[in-house]
Amino acid sequence: MSKKNDDRKNIVVVGGGVGGSRVAHLLSTTLDAAKFNLILIDPRVALILLPATARAVVTNPDNLEDRVLVPLNDVFFKNRGTFIQAEVMSIEKAEDGGCLVLSNEERVQYEILVLSPGSRWNAPFAFPATGVRESFNASRAAIEAAQDIVLVGAGAVGIELAGEIADIYPNKSITIIQAAGMVLNKTYPDRFRRAVESRLIARKINIVYGEYIENTQIEKGALKTKSGKYIKADLVLSTVGPKPNTEFIGKSLGGGTLTDNGFVRVQPTLQLRKHPRVYVVGDAVDYPEQKQYMKAISQANIVAANITASIQNKPLSLYKGSTEIIVITVGKNGGVAYFNFLWGIVLGDWFCRLIKSKSLMIDRMKSLVGL
Repeated sequence: MSKKNDDRKNIVVVGGGVGGSRVAHLLSTTLDAAKFNLILIDPRVALILLPATARAVVTNPDNLEDRVLVPLNDVFFKNRGTFIQAEVMSIEKAEDGGCLVLSNEERVQYEILVLSPGSRWNAPFAFPATGVRESFNASRAAIEAAQDIVLVGAGAVGIELAGEIADIYPNKSITIIQAAGMVLNKTYPDRFRRAVESRLIARKINIVYGEYIENTQIEKGALKTKSGKYIKADLVLSTVGPKPNTEFIGKSLGGGTLTDNGFVRVQPTLQLRKHPRVYVVGDAVDYPEQKQYMKAISQANIVAANITASIQNKPLSLYKGSTEIIVITVGKNGGVAYFNFLWGIVLGDWFCRLIKSKSLMIDRMKSLVGL
């Protein structure tokens, strides 16, 4: 899809996660289709609503799997955009934009580029480009077959996955291994972290603190920690934090584009410092806040507004971060929520059931990409 036979300017979004899909949806409602060609590129054909997948990899009630997969063709308002299923291999920069080299050998020119590459997760959340449904099935089968399940990492993902497994399989042994001395991280106050821990303990989920796992291979029915401790296991699931999927960005756009941890350095406008025609949203952004669904939405709102403003030669908006809010489910009937307002508000099971535990906020998430 080059511009050889089309005088319209290409605005290209790379990555069909929530951030990229939100940008594509918003731009499809505002861009003049006679002047601009909006393109969304992703290796998968569907947006995966990741916050709901902790349940979907364990069970599939009411066709949950179908509801967490959103066809990327559907995010465009009145079909005012084009979806290309491919992986971006490299970015070739030019003065008035650039060109993307795709895995299908296609080359796509751009005037404005939005990068939303997301993160690389471990199984069971390492969903492939094709065969996503098979991946769900394989995860559910592995969890059903196991009796002693060990999760490595007590962040929000590990906590929610443990709760979902305990809901469906209350007689299985579930252990979470955490390197730190409490669940979650120091972004959140201890009283909130203890409230989360208490709900895990109430579900008879074991928590092992202060232990590191260097090798997730099971030997003789057990997992060995760095200190030499053995924990009974016939299934190990890594729920440590993901890594930004930004290698192609660093290789293409040069030194200084990425931090040592692989995040993309941006200006407050969410533009690349040396490439003002390139914007970044989502988990890949180097910004001192937790990586969450609603943070990506907030960044996408800024980027879409700034692209429109730049076209109209108006001042750009600045991204100033978002308030830390988190709702952690522990199964479909409970959880704990934290709002960093005032003294820090902590709400319990009743609130989580109302907001997330039952519905997983699927309808709300879909509405943010126009569905």
